Amino acid sequence: MPIATPDQYAQMLDRAKENGFAYPAINVSSSQTINAVLQGLTEAGSDGIIQVTTGGADYFAGQTRTARASGALAMAAFVTEVAKNYPITVALHTDHCPKNALDTFVLPLLEASEEAVKRGGEPIFQSHMWDGSAVPLEENLEIAKELLPRIRNNNQILEVEIGVVGGEEDGVMAEINDKLYTDLEDAIATVEALGLGEQGRYMAALTFGNVHGVYKPGNVKLRPELLADIQAGLAEKYGTGPKPLDLVFHGGSGSSDEEIATAVANGVIKMNIDTDTQYAYSRSVADTVLKNYDGFLKIDGEVGNKKVYDPRSWGKKAESAMAARVIEATQQLGSHGQSQSI
Repeated sequence: MPIATPDQYAQMLDRAKENGFAYPAINVSSSQTINAVLQGLTEAGSDGIIQVTTGGADYFAGQTRTARASGALAMAAFVTEVAKNYPITVALHTDHCPKNALDTFVLPLLEASEEAVKRGGEPIFQSHMWDGSAVPLEENLEIAKELLPRIRNNNQILEVEIGVVGGEEDGVMAEINDKLYTDLEDAIATVEALGLGEQGRYMAALTFGNVHGVYKPGNVKLRPELLADIQAGLAEKYGTGPKPLDLVFHGGSGSSDEEIATAVANGVIKMNIDTDTQYAYSRSVADTVLKNYDGFLKIDGEVGNKKVYDPRSWGKKAESAMAARVIEATQQLGSHGQSQSI
């Protein structure tokens, strides 16, 4: 199906919240990883979100180039075309844009969508993330407040990060300490700055011990129950219904089914997945290479095995392995079998 329109994307998010599930938002960095996501979502009967970071966008533009806006546009154009061949609905999102990348990533992409909308078309991406976790909260929210009207005018959705996700992603490092836990005061400051939808729709990545990358059991203490306390506090203060914020789960690799279920029950409608799908893809490649070493290489004057080293051969296996991890994510998040097209 075609990429979600803004109205379809809003409906996707509303359905998730109303029915108590969340969408996997999978980071991609190549046409093969895009195809793996589309394969996995289709086999799961789930809609989903395909997203790209600054580093991923640079890679799409070519490893010798630093042209992330161009790379992101190329990625969006590819997904927009190939998604027509699949029966599920996907939305496009840009992930983790820190302050020093706004001018080279989100802002040029906003301009491109503004031009598309002026011509009577749809925005190129359905949502964008501003990652202000590395700056003081006041500055974080001030920049978000500046971005929100432009994003609203494009009929897009903003994602903000309130708190700090530990670990490293695309060269941005954060310590693992008590700053990993957002509190009610931070959430209230967010609502005071951005409203509750009347100024434009946004999703909030509130942190509850989240860490990017991989970690051994016991090194990170997730407390998804904090999200319930924050949602309840906001509902009481502003007189809203339950779970007034649309929440995002970052740094979910290695999380238990119980932790994921608790986060979703407390208003998470989007969960980012990157490390686990990277590993699933690369693990498959390693498995194929190591089990077919003499086929991959022309050893001792032999000719190797073209059927083994053909990138389509090992690539198909890697895509299917990554697709299987996408399916697992839909089962954990409850979006399995929930596609709007079903």
